[in-house]
Amino acid sequence: MDGLETRELRYFVAVAEELHFGRAAERLRMAQPPLSRAIQQLERRLGARLFDRDRRGVALTAAGRTLLEEARRALDAVDAAVRRTRRAALTEPALALTTKAGASHELLKRLLDTYAARPGAVEIDVLLCEIGEQRQLLLDGRADVALMHAPFDLMTGLESVEILTEGQVAILPASHPLAERPSLTTAEVSDVPDLPIARWPRHDFTYPPGPGPEVRSQSQLAQLVALGRTLLVVPASSRAWQWPDHVAVPVTDAPPATTLLAWPAGIASPALTGLAETARELGEQLGDASSL
Repeated sequence: MDGLETRELRYFVAVAEELHFGRAAERLRMAQPPLSRAIQQLERRLGARLFDRDRRGVALTAAGRTLLEEARRALDAVDAAVRRTRRAALTEPALALTTKAGASHELLKRLLDTYAARPGAVEIDVLLCEIGEQRQLLLDGRADVALMHAPFDLMTGLESVEILTEGQVAILPASHPLAERPSLTTAEVSDVPDLPIARWPRHDFTYPPGPGPEVRSQSQLAQLVALGRTLLVVPASSRAWQWPDHVAVPVTDAPPATTLLAWPAGIASPALTGLAETARELGEQLGDASSL
């Protein structure tokens, strides 16, 4: 059997996601009969039934569910390759770096300034994102590199260089009694009846159980803390975004947080290599958070 074409995979994914040939045809901007024939041809080529069809509608078979997962992954890889190739073909090469809005801008600025002083440095475009979005931006090719944080961000499929390892702090409303403490413990910040800890999205973008508010953006989080509705624990350097209504208190037994420069495994370019070397050198200079 010849290899599948991306066109066939896009047809299949549209039908699999819509579970309706008419809606899938509209989404693809084509007539329904040719789409139905293309899916039937795909099933014959694979030797597998991908959909169960009856009067009630269309449903994926076990083979269809498997192909949907693989097809999405394959199409994402193709789209990422297109984006990276187009960026590499620019007259003036550039790297796209993504980072969470609210992450340490001092550290990022120091990395960018140090890299800019290197011979052959290229332009760095900064793409701000929300919590947990960096990995997907890397994998789909919209970004070349990212600032990420271990052990919080999922690093599967990525290579990385450590830049900074530091402690964590609790960001509290300035009016709360705990804001007057010189330090806190994890147990103390995890059980504050009138100030439940904010719930960040997990790697699959679901939220852990708990009484605290679900947060997706740094601005949402800052507002909720200022209103006295929640607290959060973040790497010490991230407190640079805190408002006058916030107070940062060290959490003495929180696990260390490490800021890394990350990129998709197996991807390489002279510009990426130069930026990674800069990040490694900066990490050696910093040693620990006291150098910031």
